[in-house]
Amino acid sequence: MRFASLGSGSKGNATLVETGATRVMIDCGFSCVETEKRLARLGLEAQDLAGILVTHEHGDHISGVARFSRRHRLPVWMTAGTKAVHKGGEVAAWHCFNGHQDFTIGELHITPFPVPHDAREPCQFVFSDGERRLGVLTDVGSVTPHMVQALHNLDAIILECNHDPNMLAVGPYPPSLKRRVGGPFGHFSNQQAADLLARIDTERLQHLVIAHLSEKNNHPELPRALLATVLGRPAEDILVADQPDGMPWLSLN
Repeated sequence: MRFASLGSGSKGNATLVETGATRVMIDCGFSCVETEKRLARLGLEAQDLAGILVTHEHGDHISGVARFSRRHRLPVWMTAGTKAVHKGGEVAAWHCFNGHQDFTIGELHITPFPVPHDAREPCQFVFSDGERRLGVLTDVGSVTPHMVQALHNLDAIILECNHDPNMLAVGPYPPSLKRRVGGPFGHFSNQQAADLLARIDTERLQHLVIAHLSEKNNHPELPRALLATVLGRPAEDILVADQPDGMPWLSLN
């Protein structure tokens, strides 16, 4: 099992998860051409994908989904709530999933779980090949007991560290956006990510990847130092999926 990022941030998001012959893309917030370029950097073409999973309807996650699906005849999975407010047009094939019910795509076992975010029916995911578990958690404003339960005993996690509260407070965003980002249905701060990490069992954790990091309200070294303290590991062990380059393939042993 392995995973990678095509890019992560407010300008576009897409994540890849692969096990055996099954490869899925989580979200597609880039244009078709840009997504194809970013896939090529990781040695893939669109026809190598089994489909697209959508977390929620915000543009940086869904703007490229419909067109990419139609262009490459890829099925799309999303919740009924997300489908109801999706305005990107038809896709090659729709699959609605229940945010409280496991499902499979090829060789991937997928456990969705709902999260507090200002979208209609947002979900994040845990992926498994039967032995190893990868958690993906971004676009979340607060911690719930259900999230903590879902994320126990992971072998890897992609974890949002969107902002430093002090940088957000003095940064360039208008007050309304600052309230949204820092609110209970906004985005994780570095400290919220650290608090969540302290509440889950990380004994098996091989990889921790910081994601959805704000280019204006954060610096990578801030969450790295904070999360390293929680894990008791060097900050250099914590990787970052950034906006321009994403993150190369990481394998789970």
